[in-house]
Amino acid sequence: MDLLFAHDHIFYKFENLMYSTGGLSKEMIERYTDFFESVQIVSRQKELKEYNYKLTAASTDNVNFTFVPNFKSLGGYFKIKEAEKIIEREVINADVIIARLPSSIGNIAIEMAKKNNKPYLIEVVACPWDSLWNHSFKGKVIAPFSYYKMKNLIEESKFTIYVTERFLQERYPTRGKSTNCSNVALQKFDNDILTKRQHYIMNKNSQDPIIIGTTAAVDVKHKGQQYVIKALGELKSEGYANYQYHLVGGGNQDYLKKIAENYGVSDQVKFLGTMPHDKVFGWLDNIDLYIQPSRQEGLPRALIEAMSRAVPSLGAKTAGIPELLESDFIFSNTKRNIAEICQILKSFDKETMLKQANRNYEESKKYDKKIIEERRKNFFEELRVLDI
Repeated sequence: MDLLFAHDHIFYKFENLMYSTGGLSKEMIERYTDFFESVQIVSRQKELKEYNYKLTAASTDNVNFTFVPNFKSLGGYFKIKEAEKIIEREVINADVIIARLPSSIGNIAIEMAKKNNKPYLIEVVACPWDSLWNHSFKGKVIAPFSYYKMKNLIEESKFTIYVTERFLQERYPTRGKSTNCSNVALQKFDNDILTKRQHYIMNKNSQDPIIIGTTAAVDVKHKGQQYVIKALGELKSEGYANYQYHLVGGGNQDYLKKIAENYGVSDQVKFLGTMPHDKVFGWLDNIDLYIQPSRQEGLPRALIEAMSRAVPSLGAKTAGIPELLESDFIFSNTKRNIAEICQILKSFDKETMLKQANRNYEESKKYDKKIIEERRKNFFEELRVLDI
């Protein structure tokens, strides 16, 4: 059975090999080649003149890539017909289509699958309303249209996979069959991780700085690091100046640096830049708290990875984040969020941190790769055998 996978993801081409920023790495693509005989990926692409070590390999056996022109860019309206022709051609050549939403390419692939009577499955990985509404004024204008478009497509879908357990299912319900399979699939669990974290907490000197961490691009405002920086400023005004905020992630740092300067906490905010994924776990083992302050998410991989290292964590009331953490460690997306962040941070004494370290480590085991991939394969099997 030949699969067509459709999404807006940008792949980077260098010397006839494809690379990704990580969202669709070789490892993630192979979850499809393990089940389907061949995979054709229709997406956006960019040519690289030199190798970028920050990218992750995407090319693998039995996978080919089809380029779709960027019809969403300025002047791209005139490219949409060309894009539709390319996508329809690939739909006709495939046995089954998987469209990852939200994405414009995914939307077109679904419409072409319907037109050509091809079976399709929708993967729901994020909420376009949250993404667009928190992006810009233009985003607020577009948000309702994107929301209802995706809502209608998912409602009519006969097969749907959600990355969350509840949030996306409630916002974008389907009348067809569905399951939940997170895009996060952890491979290694070792109880020594929890033991080391417990020792780390117990041996923490009260005079040492409390290190808070976030992994996310630093030039995307809906990632929310600005709220944490403002909370540090508020805490400092209350006499709590022993917090440091370490940010892992690429992008222009000027916006966040300006906020840190305005709130008098420049010396407490450390920009660590991009970090190879295999180094992130070592970094997580040396921070005290992890915070996910974003206002747009599906189910955040970074938070689950922090939990798998037994890091006490807190996060915003966004998408699937409240599914991962206890309610006492969730703050709102209202004007009160900064005060709430401060209150939660001050609540972390050693006893609370030990309890949350154990709780988060155990919770992360739900994302064991073996469990998730078995559920995914069983769902793919239904797509293969049922008369749809």
